[in-house]
Amino acid sequence: MPREFVHRLSHIEKCLTFDDVNIRPTYSEIMHRSDCDLTARLTKRWNLNTPIVSSPMDTVTEADMAWEMSRLGGLGFIHRFMTVEEQVDQIKLLKQYGWTKYDPLEKEHKSTGHLGAAVGVTGDYLERSQELVSEGVTVLLIDIAHGHHKLLREALTDIKKHVKGDFDVIAGSVATGNAVRDLCEWGADGLRVGIGNGSLCETRIRTGIGIPQVSALIECVVAADMYDVPVMADGGVRLVGDVCKALACGADTVMLGSLLSGTKESPGEIAKSGQWPNEKLYKKYRGSASSESKLARNEENKNVEGNSKITPYKGKIKRIVHDIEDGLRSSMSYVGAVNILAFQARTEFVQVTDAGRIEAHPHGLL
Repeated sequence: MPREFVHRLSHIEKCLTFDDVNIRPTYSEIMHRSDCDLTARLTKRWNLNTPIVSSPMDTVTEADMAWEMSRLGGLGFIHRFMTVEEQVDQIKLLKQYGWTKYDPLEKEHKSTGHLGAAVGVTGDYLERSQELVSEGVTVLLIDIAHGHHKLLREALTDIKKHVKGDFDVIAGSVATGNAVRDLCEWGADGLRVGIGNGSLCETRIRTGIGIPQVSALIECVVAADMYDVPVMADGGVRLVGDVCKALACGADTVMLGSLLSGTKESPGEIAKSGQWPNEKLYKKYRGSASSESKLARNEENKNVEGNSKITPYKGKIKRIVHDIEDGLRSSMSYVGAVNILAFQARTEFVQVTDAGRIEAHPHGLL
């Protein structure tokens, strides 16, 4: 009699990621790319003016990053790898920026006024959540590597039941339809999708766990639509075109980490290497499950599933966000979509061969 697992493995599913697909161009009547609306759903109740959020990593998002993301129409999630008091101070500082830096005549200011912060699922998460909400946080992100877990269910239930204030909760990370259905039943107002696909993440090579992001997004979006809960794509984005593909898969927003690392607004000092005139500027970038990050938090150096590196200094995130918006509007114009919902409805994917991937990049320049 065949063992059960052998029977299951006989139906292995083929899964795809961003490099495996392209978007098919279709008939368009878009006259100007500026006509494409980038308004996106963040949670069941709230929208953003651009579908981009910054990751709650300790080398990506603190007050400076969160303020600039908000100013540009997105949202930054203040990371949780600090004391409750320190995280609340970051929110206070962020609110002060709103008073001191906001210029009503500045055309680029598109902020929706939301404040985002991450919490965990053990220890002080309930106290932390209440303090953050009391200080004005409107979106809590439950930040856990494996969101389809008892600890997330308990934390999500506790937060929704006991924390007083007007806020929504985004839960994750997950990568399957079953996980999405459970999180929606537990009360999630938004979902974070992506496991093992971050640029510094080693989950897949250390555990073998993970689903390529295009397939994960499509499966999760189908399940989330049954509950009218928005999906945030997290991880695997290396190029602007990957943001376009993630949204075309049905994601409502895209979370960025590596693309925003090494910028003026990311936490950390700008360091120099080499001597003038050949000196180079850089910043540190580390995964939340990296050995360096764990040691910085005085945690045991075990269950390491991340890495760290130095990344070249990139300047202000303003240029990066504008590049993404330009690329997304252009992608939408190629399929004749005036908004993200129409973009998703009109998208058809084609699978790409190795030769097709090579063809996609500039060549013959020498």
